Amino acid sequence: MKAPSLARQNTRLIAAAFLLVELLAALSFALFLMLPMARRSADDLAGLMILAAQTWAELPPETRPAFEHELMENHQLALRAEPAGHGRDEWHPPYFYLLEAALSRRLGEPRHLTSERIGSTLWYWADLPAGGRTLAVGLPRTRIETRPFTAIALALGGGIVLAIGFAGWLARRITAPLARFEAAAQRIGEGERPALLPETGPAEIVSLARRFNAMAQQVRDLVTARTTLLAGVSHDLRTPLARMRLALEMLKSDPSPALIERLEQDIEEMNALIATLLDLARGLEREPPQEADLAEVLGELAEQSLASGRAIAVRCPPCRRRVAVRALRRALGNLLENALRYAPEGPIELVCETQGPSCRVGVLDRGPGIPPEHIAAMFEPFQRLDASRSPQGGGAGLGLAIVRELAKANGWRVTLEPRAEGGLAAWIALS
Repeated sequence: MKAPSLARQNTRLIAAAFLLVELLAALSFALFLMLPMARRSADDLAGLMILAAQTWAELPPETRPAFEHELMENHQLALRAEPAGHGRDEWHPPYFYLLEAALSRRLGEPRHLTSERIGSTLWYWADLPAGGRTLAVGLPRTRIETRPFTAIALALGGGIVLAIGFAGWLARRITAPLARFEAAAQRIGEGERPALLPETGPAEIVSLARRFNAMAQQVRDLVTARTTLLAGVSHDLRTPLARMRLALEMLKSDPSPALIERLEQDIEEMNALIATLLDLARGLEREPPQEADLAEVLGELAEQSLASGRAIAVRCPPCRRRVAVRALRRALGNLLENALRYAPEGPIELVCETQGPSCRVGVLDRGPGIPPEHIAAMFEPFQRLDASRSPQGGGAGLGLAIVRELAKANGWRVTLEPRAEGGLAAWIALS
């Protein structure tokens, strides 16, 4: 059995909630407003009927017709000199039951209304004592124009229609963003690039749209990075493969140690490129943080660089933080490798700076630096200022891309800043 849609479920729930609220409001209005007013009106009418009967009995006979006429004209009440009968408990409109109760309270004994149709009008009569006799005081049904049951039925009927209509509109309005999310997610799953969702509406929808757009942008970046990586790898592997093919052809006619050594160098170059790509892929994984002293981490990196023949200065006071140590070593190692490659002269420093709860570590050199307009492009795979594809010159162009992915995975922020007196400062702001 197919599950009902979210819009239909919300329509039912909202409509039911509206109906319950309407019923509660109608019940409260009837009990605390209409019923007290009806009781007071019935009590006033009962008093008027008793007073009219007593006044008629006390008037001289010759003035009674004028009194009856005035009573009919001004109050729609009629008098009869004979009793109307005891009556019985037949059905009356709700107001007349209140009138019976009011007459009974004022007279101290039960009183019932007797119905009689006169022409096209239904009359209700009550036997009332007056001057030692019993008079019949009557009023037409049309004197009481209220129709509470009709009003309640119309209110409930109209409320049901409005509740269902409004609930349907509200449910569609609530679920419309979800439908857009579903369509956009399906298009992303099919490999398309849908337009970003509008970040408008309630706060929850705006937050969800913002996160969805960020995810869609990340998917786009991953697809673009994958395409760039494949293109770059195919380009960088083509050169050593061509040399290896040429060396193999030459080995057939003239085997020599130099050619074999060249083959080994090409293999090492290809292996280094593949290892770098694996580092970039592993950079997408988040490493659990652990307690570490940043001064020790920077000191270890400086010791490892002694093999290059360059002394690396470390400026970092003891600073213990919870950080992804291996990821930080890899990121700083790539930055340090770039500094050693592109700043062959001048001092290189590993620096740690703290300011309140924030902390950043960086690699500072005195090399040629990077023009500010090219800094953003340097984080893309295979993007370099040096167009050379030689590992001894420009490198593979993946070092900063790996640093960026490591920073993304661990919640850091990496920036490149030109130094005032020349050189480059590469900073990693830790979270």
